[in-house]
Amino acid sequence: MMELLAPAGSMEALRAAVQNGANAVYLGCGMFNARQGAKNFTPETLAEAVKYCHVRGVAVHLTLNTLVSDRETSAIVEMIRHAAGCGVDAFIVQDLNVVRLCQELAPQVSLHGSTQMTIHSLPGVEFCAAMGMSRVVLSRELSREEIAYICAHSPIEIEVFAHGALCMCYSGQCYLSSVIGGRSGNRGRCAQPCRQSYGYTHWENKHPLSLKDNCLVDHLRELEAMGVASIKLEGRMKRPEYVAAVTGVYRRAMDEGTVTHAMRQTLHQSFNRQGFTDGYYQGRVGRNMLGIRTEESKEDTSWLQTMRLSYEGTEAPLVDIRFHAYVTEQGSWLVVEDPDGRRCEVYGPMPELARNLPLTEDAVVQRLNKTGGTPYRCIQVDARVDPGLSLPASAINAMRREALNQLTALRARREEAPLGEAAALPHIKGPAGQPGLTIAVTTREQLTPKLLKTPCAMLYVPVHILAQDPNLTTQLLERGPLAAVLPRIVHDNELPKLQKALEDLRLLGLREVLLGNLGLLIPARQAGMRVHGDFGLNIYNSGSLHLLHSMGLRSATVSFEATLPQIRDMSKPLPLEIIIYGRLPLMITEHCLIRNRTGECTCHLGAMKLIDRTGAEFPVIKDGDSCRSVLLNGKKLTWLDRQEDLTKLGVWATRLSFTTENPREVDRVLHDYLDPLPFDPGSATRGLYLRGVE
Repeated sequence: MMELLAPAGSMEALRAAVQNGANAVYLGCGMFNARQGAKNFTPETLAEAVKYCHVRGVAVHLTLNTLVSDRETSAIVEMIRHAAGCGVDAFIVQDLNVVRLCQELAPQVSLHGSTQMTIHSLPGVEFCAAMGMSRVVLSRELSREEIAYICAHSPIEIEVFAHGALCMCYSGQCYLSSVIGGRSGNRGRCAQPCRQSYGYTHWENKHPLSLKDNCLVDHLRELEAMGVASIKLEGRMKRPEYVAAVTGVYRRAMDEGTVTHAMRQTLHQSFNRQGFTDGYYQGRVGRNMLGIRTEESKEDTSWLQTMRLSYEGTEAPLVDIRFHAYVTEQGSWLVVEDPDGRRCEVYGPMPELARNLPLTEDAVVQRLNKTGGTPYRCIQVDARVDPGLSLPASAINAMRREALNQLTALRARREEAPLGEAAALPHIKGPAGQPGLTIAVTTREQLTPKLLKTPCAMLYVPVHILAQDPNLTTQLLERGPLAAVLPRIVHDNELPKLQKALEDLRLLGLREVLLGNLGLLIPARQAGMRVHGDFGLNIYNSGSLHLLHSMGLRSATVSFEATLPQIRDMSKPLPLEIIIYGRLPLMITEHCLIRNRTGECTCHLGAMKLIDRTGAEFPVIKDGDSCRSVLLNGKKLTWLDRQEDLTKLGVWATRLSFTTENPREVDRVLHDYLDPLPFDPGSATRGLYLRGVE
């Protein structure tokens, strides 16, 4: 049976989810979850929540899906140990170091790869399986055919996002909130700037980055037939009434196989952004998916009380039980059994000889069936009553209550599994002195003669440019170290083209690739390539670097959300690189943002700009040779004038990243690398290296 996984941003929302039919809930505790704006749970209320759910046969998945700094490691260790002691059923994770810590500290708790890991292909799922995960939450951008393909070949469970808010950017790859406001989505603090208004040539009251909420309520049977293990409802930031309404509708749709007009109306009243969309699932990606929250779409409060009644002061019978009752000359006793084989036995008073009407088995069955107001549903009573005996109804009721109380206590209890210890990681210093130089280009035109004459530790060129021109590739290999930059997003149907390109490039002598998605690690190795990690891997701590080193990566690019002191203090088991110049990528979208504006794709003609109400510009370029869009920061990151500040970081190299620059601008930057101009705050930024992120 496919699991219905509901959000719980508070204890009230948790009750709403459970009482309306959720098989499992996901919740956050403390600071290590991707919804810091929700009420979330404390360590004390987490224990209460787990007991409440387990009594009712509902699993609890704890979200630990944020990036964790080195200084926060001791706190996340305590959280993992406490949660495991509470009996949580799964950890939802993003950070590679958190994956390692969970496995070392609480190997008995299942690991689920968060959508923040940007897993959108079968090789990505296989990577997670190799890491010891039992489930992966797929990226929300996949179509039904892509989900079905992954399910048919996956070695582990697949979870699909079915209902709720959609981000325009692939989860885990959005830096818009952090770069413009210091609130990182990778740290659970997203300020949702995608919901704000933007224009294309000037500011307009339009919302090209705001999507309608996802709704797959009409496709549940199909998802289950594919082999999807769990469907997820979004909404830890939403009120309990929303959780009750959406969970209840999806429960009915799963059980009954139909969706009525009233059910659709309930979803619409709960929350919508000018309706809903199933565009990704249907493979129809476009501007019809855009939508915003309007006054007309806000919920009608008249139904709130009805929703509250579904979980306040009520108890749905969620757990099937069986009674075995005995009223004999030797005494009276009652046994209750739950679906997991737990048994509780209680004893009642000695029966007496009946003076009038003797007790019958039917009367016992009738009394024991009265389990209303408890989490239990009596589905069977086996009663043995010796003839001629009498036992008060109050005694039978008392045995029933005591048996169920004991069963509740037993179901709330969890066997204490031994907890492990986190392995101490050696602190490895990086190289001292001036870092080397690496250069990344986006277009062929940026490979200027001046650039080709500039010595560098590695030149990064998009794989499609190299694959299209073997002569260029040969020339660049003769020039010096060269790596092919792989796209961050490669769906399964796009993998054969990439694999063919890597095979051809290997025949030319290319051996290095730069990748920003863990799903490409296996294909890159199969192609015989040496792997370097890019910013898209979101490396934020020493533990992740050690893990990448154990996987054989040759170097890694640290997250540009980290501060210089954080980078300085990281253990560096492999060469570390930082970006010191360029327009930082803020989003990568399945949508062609240009086609969404004009109705046709002209992204091959060059960059376009989005402009917000403050006048800030955000260039949009195409991602490689695909029609996906990359939203860039308007201001260029630069540390060219403060390179001496970088000598104490222990990094292997600093990168110049060219995106929208024309050849003349490329040459100007190369000149400034050696003879920098003063910092201009009007056109440039120091990024997050000084101020960091929340």
